[in-house]
Amino acid sequence: MDARTFTVLAEPTRLQILNELRNSECHVGHLIDALGLTQPLISKHLKVLRDAGFVRSRTDAQRRVYRLESAPFEVLDEWLEPYRELWMKHLDGLERHLEEREKIND
Repeated sequence: MDARTFTVLAEPTRLQILNELRNSECHVGHLIDALGLTQPLISKHLKVLRDAGFVRSRTDAQRRVYRLESAPFEVLDEWLEPYRELWMKHLDGLERHLEEREKIND
């Protein structure tokens, strides 16, 4: 996974944009209204997200409509899997420990 992914996702405005697009595709005007930011600022962040592959745009009449692309999220999910497994082992161990304590206290 490209380390740039974290740089792209670390910016709060870009995360807000991704959260808006998670619900459905939308045009820039909707993002401006939803986030309360200017068009140039939204466009700047959309360009970064588009260049990183997180979003794709299409033209609908005179508006650009943006939607999420799944590929970068799939790569991120694959990268996170070993960490998920590690935490699950720790959580399973904690669960066993708490169950044993509960048995002792009963």
